[in-house]
Amino acid sequence: MTRPTAAVASKPPTVRQLGARFDAAVVRYFLTVVSHALGPYQTAILRIGVAATWFFFLIREIPHRYELYGPESPWAFSLAEQLVERNKAFTVLLWSDGAVWFELVYFGAIAASLALLLGWRTRTMSVLFMVGVFSLQNRSVFMGDGGDNVIHLMAFYLIFTRCAQVWSLDARRARRTEAALRDGADPDSQLDRTGVVLLVLTGFALGIPTLLGLFTLLWGLFFWALWFVQLGWFLLQFHGTGEPRSLATAVANLAHNAALVVIMAEVCLIYATAGWYKVQGSRWQDGTATWYPLHLDYFAPFPALADILTSSGLIVMVITYGTVMVQVAFPFTLFNRRIKNVLLALMIVEHVSIAVLLGLPFFSMAMIAADAVFLPTVFLLWLGARASGVRERLLGRLGRGPRAEKSAPRDPWPILPSPAGPPAGETAAVAEPAHASKAAVSRPPTEAAASGADGTGSGAGDGAGPRAAGPTGPGGAGAPSVGGTGAPPAGGPPPKGPEAEPPGSQEPDESR
Repeated sequence: MTRPTAAVASKPPTVRQLGARFDAAVVRYFLTVVSHALGPYQTAILRIGVAATWFFFLIREIPHRYELYGPESPWAFSLAEQLVERNKAFTVLLWSDGAVWFELVYFGAIAASLALLLGWRTRTMSVLFMVGVFSLQNRSVFMGDGGDNVIHLMAFYLIFTRCAQVWSLDARRARRTEAALRDGADPDSQLDRTGVVLLVLTGFALGIPTLLGLFTLLWGLFFWALWFVQLGWFLLQFHGTGEPRSLATAVANLAHNAALVVIMAEVCLIYATAGWYKVQGSRWQDGTATWYPLHLDYFAPFPALADILTSSGLIVMVITYGTVMVQVAFPFTLFNRRIKNVLLALMIVEHVSIAVLLGLPFFSMAMIAADAVFLPTVFLLWLGARASGVRERLLGRLGRGPRAEKSAPRDPWPILPSPAGPPAGETAAVAEPAHASKAAVSRPPTEAAASGADGTGSGAGDGAGPRAAGPTGPGGAGAPSVGGTGAPPAGGPPPKGPEAEPPGSQEPDESR
């Protein structure tokens, strides 16, 4: 007869165990933050949206540029000087009141917006984009609206993000450089000469106003700090070793992720303050606030459509209360993905309605671009695929075949591994810097043969015969050969064929 065993109650974790779990969680999240630039597609769509909004706005206002920001502005040059002297805002338009200088700044802002939109030399163009936005808006502070305030904030935050990892000309250039190095190109031939020219030109552009005393102390230190960071990044890219590169990449990822958190918090703050201020208004409380802006002559591009919407008191009440509820509730739904996506879609529909019914397209574009940081990655990939399909059809009609290039986010240099290790079926590989690749190419034949014998070198044997067409190892080279004949070593195992890559480990085609 067996005796019944009493159920053993699980012991609660001790304080030491809880502390160990907390330390492990902190280390895991810290490694994630410094080893990955999170949200590459979200920051890319934010860059594209903000730059496109400012670019098209400046293009539309070319006939009125003198009245908005130029010498004919109602906000006179002397008034702007007095205001900037008090609030210490930055604008290069107050360096001179000449028409030539104004034209240079205005059309330079257009060029910087287009370059940032395309993702060309993004680290430099993001700074020039901020200079253009600040210079024009701070020249005439009363000419903007809420959309201009959003662009003003995002122009500053974008400087600290790595927003050109995907969907940019910079990403395409980086992929082509990597492909050329894998094909055996000389690393010196891949030197970024355009980057050197831009670095020198921006140095002169900073040096002249510094010598003339046009910068305030704070703004001068800020711009020179950005220039030296760019200089250090360039030197590490082509002449740095492993540890300084890894440290620089970790700092860049940390700054990117911190800026992304600030951007998300800023968007939540915008909606929260807008919603709670609406709650305090009597017209929002009785459900009639939407009726009034739809009947203003200044904001009625389609009066007939506005009359249809406001003809029903129920529709007006639903739109009024729905706007308040969505704006107040959105910051509290970020931790529930499904509810957040539903409210995000409603807010985008709201801004599209504002663009159509009230004739405020650029305000709506700026807000939708800010909302894009919360869009799910799956939707952005789908959107990129549709845009790629349209581009391929256009290129096909023009007689140019589409180029199948990938646009997956990448880090320029290896950084700390993921806490969970490499995915199943993959091997963690560390890329060699440019100077190491050059040294490997210039090694003597005997050293190359010795390194090829253990499967880690170029696999060219003794350099006298043709390279064997064998499997590719972690270094990307062919299988080792004996005497340049491509035959396997005597008594050794036969060469293995290339292993099939497991499903899900393929790199997605992001060029679409």
